[in-house]
Amino acid sequence: MVELAQKEQQLQAVADKISKSKLEISKFIVGQEDVVDQVLWTIFAGGHALLEGLPGLGKTMLIRTISEVMNLDFSRIQFTPDLMPSDITGTMMLEPNEQGKQNFVFHEGPVFANIVLADEINRATPKTQSSLLEAMAEKTVTVMGDTKKLAEPFFVLATQNPLDTEGTYPLPEAQMDRFLLKINVDYPTKEQLKEIIKKTTTTTTPSLQKVINRDDIVEIQNLAKEILVSDDVLEFATNIIVASHPTNESSPEMIRKFVRYGSGPRGLQSMIQIGKVHALSNSRVHLSKGDIKKCAKAVLRHRLFLNFEGEAAGISTDTIIEELITTVEQSVNKK
Repeated sequence: MVELAQKEQQLQAVADKISKSKLEISKFIVGQEDVVDQVLWTIFAGGHALLEGLPGLGKTMLIRTISEVMNLDFSRIQFTPDLMPSDITGTMMLEPNEQGKQNFVFHEGPVFANIVLADEINRATPKTQSSLLEAMAEKTVTVMGDTKKLAEPFFVLATQNPLDTEGTYPLPEAQMDRFLLKINVDYPTKEQLKEIIKKTTTTTTPSLQKVINRDDIVEIQNLAKEILVSDDVLEFATNIIVASHPTNESSPEMIRKFVRYGSGPRGLQSMIQIGKVHALSNSRVHLSKGDIKKCAKAVLRHRLFLNFEGEAAGISTDTIIEELITTVEQSVNKK
């Protein structure tokens, strides 16, 4: 009983820290509550996020604000068509030593930071985009055969413009799968627009407090891993992933009609990881089906690839995911 009480106190303390961080971020960021939640879920799950939205919606400012609230080293990379991989990872340069001899010295690139903002990532060529793959997957950088570890904690928070805008390159499917979540940043409401103007066109700038540090992030990440997952919740999440494939007999008609192929194992891993963080932020020690449903869209929207018919029909992946979850729930209820 004493251990249970201590665990509950620990969970409540962590939930309070997460709430305080959201409150602090809201001093500078107007609206976008779901976006803020999902970025924080990603960080506390130890993964990376892709934010998609039209230019000027505050994606860059949000990430910069989060890094300040969490007291993390921040680095920004502006992706352009002429950006080279070495501009991201760093490069070896010949420099003379004290004896006048030339030696190779490694100069770190902007990827050596806690939070790396990959701004407009889909404006760079696929070769440059892929230079982030090793960093995102292994948290290392290899230059001329020498492997260097990145800072801990390490997160890539990338932004991209919708693919129908000019001068964009679609992200490779392998790199898309490296992101835990794909977060849609929507246009603000009329009232939010007014509030944005009030905050950005005056001489006063809100001061942000550093409410979470590196140790807190590591603690939250470790606590999230301890969240319990029952067999029926795991079965529910697995059924969603299995039914996302058009070749599966349990898939809904919309999946079979509009989807070319569905989510792989990383989709299930991401769903459980993010669901655990959501449960933790609500001071719960058990993962629920509600946690899975809450994060399913952000986890799956970049892992379901539409076929030609789906793209021609202009069907939304979010609509397909809603149908997918409904179908899986109905099949569970029948049993």
